Amino acid sequence: MTKLSVNVNKIATIRNSRGGNVPNLVKAAQDIEAFGAQGITIHPRPDERHITYKDARDLKKVVTTEYNIEGNPIPKFIDLVLELKPTQVTLVPDDVDAITSNEGWDTIKHKDFLKEVIHTFKSNGIRTSIFVDPDLKMVEGAALTGTDRIELYTESYAVAYENGNKAGVLPFAEAANIGHQLGLGINAGHDLSLDNIQYFKESVPHLLEVSIGHALISESLYLGLENVVNMYLNKLK
Repeated sequence: MTKLSVNVNKIATIRNSRGGNVPNLVKAAQDIEAFGAQGITIHPRPDERHITYKDARDLKKVVTTEYNIEGNPIPKFIDLVLELKPTQVTLVPDDVDAITSNEGWDTIKHKDFLKEVIHTFKSNGIRTSIFVDPDLKMVEGAALTGTDRIELYTESYAVAYENGNKAGVLPFAEAANIGHQLGLGINAGHDLSLDNIQYFKESVPHLLEVSIGHALISESLYLGLENVVNMYLNKLK
């Protein structure tokens, strides 16, 4: 079964829009785990506009499943990850002012930088993953950085699927196969939803984990958080 890691950034966004502690991010993460999710993901950004560094520390105290911290490895982020030692760190090359992640790493251009950062995290017992597009050269480049896993950036698949083009999944299946052959674990995330997740799971081999936030929280407004988590788990079997 592919593991479901729920990105709770949007819960923090709702809380921050009003101030105070409603909804309670820590309680929500605990509930999501109780509902069956196998991981909690956060993506703190430098301006802390949704997940704050305090949130990251508070969640470390309560998360009992896999704890995945995503972000651009600037010094402040690296220090946070080394302090908290989550299960996994996912390196994402997002700009400071990016609304959301919008591209994978150029693993050839940034090979030396990634190797250094990944070595630092792995030497501290933290599993590493790097965000990549379904480009075979980038996957091959990722394998040369020493990373444990890659996370396939799935926006193009989601757009193709919504437009009725199921062939949009083919580059991801090929990238997953090549990555697996090179010894990489395969994760995926971005714009995956209840509508498109099952076809992706059925089409992409070796899929260890998906990270889903925006769609899952949005769907929960209509269907309820516990129900939606279990719907994803059923589709990922």
